[in-house]
Amino acid sequence: MTFVRAAGILRLMPRPIRASISAAALAHNLTIARQHAGAAKIWAVVKANAYGHGLLRAAQDLRAADGFAMLDFAEALQLRAAGIEKPILMLEGFFKPGDIATLEKHKLTPVIHSIEQIEMLEKAGLRGPLDVYMKVNSGMNRLGFAVDNVRLAWNALEGNPRIASVTLMTHFADADGDGGIAAQLQWFNELAQPFEAPRSLANSAALLRFAEDARADWVRPGIMLYGCSPFSFKSAEDIGLRPAMTLATEIIGVQHLQAGERVGYGMGYEAAQEMTIGVVACGYADGYPRHAPSGTPVTLWGEGLSCDEVAQAAGTVSYELLCALAPRVPVVET
Repeated sequence: MTFVRAAGILRLMPRPIRASISAAALAHNLTIARQHAGAAKIWAVVKANAYGHGLLRAAQDLRAADGFAMLDFAEALQLRAAGIEKPILMLEGFFKPGDIATLEKHKLTPVIHSIEQIEMLEKAGLRGPLDVYMKVNSGMNRLGFAVDNVRLAWNALEGNPRIASVTLMTHFADADGDGGIAAQLQWFNELAQPFEAPRSLANSAALLRFAEDARADWVRPGIMLYGCSPFSFKSAEDIGLRPAMTLATEIIGVQHLQAGERVGYGMGYEAAQEMTIGVVACGYADGYPRHAPSGTPVTLWGEGLSCDEVAQAAGTVSYELLCALAPRVPVVET
């Protein structure tokens, strides 16, 4: 913020940096997901404040989804308080016995991934029917039941009279890489074959690359909804996605350099010849990576400059950049 004096009065002037969120782009990207999903239903993943786009704003713009998936109970309750009645999937399930009452009261669907969670459910004395997802570890090796516990977990959930339905779920580790999904999918299908249950498999990468094999009953697109590609070998534009967030600013200063003069902390950039440079109102405290290379246009990412390109140049991923947008950056919807 800066102050300017006009007619003897000091007026507050906001910094010129802005993040613009496109409702049309979010809706468009959901349409692309729907085209790949076929008859499968869609969980729109809105974790981490909808990847930095604003939870309630994104939920409104993605209202054509069949449900919303997230991690944080506080965010789930925000959606319910806003009047959103669609199913909500809690991707990490719940964490303590006291959470179960919240699940029931607000009709949240937990992902069950450990024996401890099953034991908490059994001791809770559920009052009404509760839909759950049962996560199977097919090779990601983060959350999920290992092969030795799958039958035990299934029997426990199916045997609980207060569990209304069980959906089987897994997560692919290399849907965006050379390994693909074939080995995990075969393992999962063989393991799940004895159980009659709906299935949820595909994230953005699997949905876009292996839809015929991985769409199952529910898909879980995330990063693609916000206009970024999950692949290093295929751009968002090539997929038909549109950037949902454009981070832009203005040039606020100009410097004239002679050949050999250097710029910035650590003098990391050296002018190869006489040149004029512009200084923009944005820095790492706004969420822009300090280690991003010089030469980026005033559109910092979004329309005309994919967030994926900035992320690649900064040695990170677009998910990290979008989620790191600082609260001090004004956000407007277009």
